[in-house]
Amino acid sequence: MRFCSACLAVLLLLTGCGDLPQPFRGNPGRQARSLAIPLAIRLAVPPPPQALLDEANARRLAEAMTAALQGEEVPAIAIDRPLPLDWQLLITAESAGNVVRPRFELVNADGRSQGEHEGAGVPIRAWAEPTPPMLAQVAAQATPGLTRLLLSVQAARASATPGAISSGPPRVRFLPVRGAPGDGAQALAARMREFMSNLGFVVQDAAEGAQYGLTAEVRITAPADNAQVVDLQWIVTRRDGEELGRVVQVNEVPAGRLNRFWGDIAYVAAEQASGGVQTIIRNATTPQLSAPAQEIPAAGGAPPPPGLR
Repeated sequence: MRFCSACLAVLLLLTGCGDLPQPFRGNPGRQARSLAIPLAIRLAVPPPPQALLDEANARRLAEAMTAALQGEEVPAIAIDRPLPLDWQLLITAESAGNVVRPRFELVNADGRSQGEHEGAGVPIRAWAEPTPPMLAQVAAQATPGLTRLLLSVQAARASATPGAISSGPPRVRFLPVRGAPGDGAQALAARMREFMSNLGFVVQDAAEGAQYGLTAEVRITAPADNAQVVDLQWIVTRRDGEELGRVVQVNEVPAGRLNRFWGDIAYVAAEQASGGVQTIIRNATTPQLSAPAQEIPAAGGAPPPPGLR
């Protein structure tokens, strides 16, 4: 029996979202992000035995990683033998050509992987003779992604059922947004990560362990009559790359409106599209009979206007 892989089209309106007086919407500030991290757990960082480092430098990397995480108010500790209730950050590394790429895996107290983050590549010579500043830089580069992963896991666990928590929430690899001008790629990715986490998904950067992939493509027409048409498509794939469906958002905006800052437009676009992404994933995991492509109307239940299909 095959899973349904019909494309999902969702046409949503974005006009007017960017001008609403909402100074704090989608921008909680650094302290709010820190407080969202699950402080009830302690994150142990043992010296990595499989990071292509000798024992002394493996210990230094664990200490640098702990210091960087503590700087973001993550309750981390460098320790040789984690306690039974500790979560762990497991570090490995592999060489690829002339670089070494570190990988960081978050494991819960039961030993189940909760997600992975792939660090930036380091020249193989620098990794072979690591200095404290180099190890500190590796830790600093990895910390933002790991913090996002912790936030995603915490939100997913908070919204998941007990059964889903015990078996591990579904993991989605988020790939970079393509074609968005201004800060659109960063804004759309950040907002979609938040909403997918709230729906019970763990969103990660690495491919390892992810059951699904998610990305977005943005196409904006040339200005005409002081307006531009924005075609935003969220694309959901299986881990093998097969496309499962798309959430499509089409709208007309004032010319140049998205050249710099997307603001609340990114927030509302991700908020409205996240439910469609969730539906695609649910359909992919539920055996169904073959059916024509689904089309979900815009918010409010009205069918999309003619010509916007």
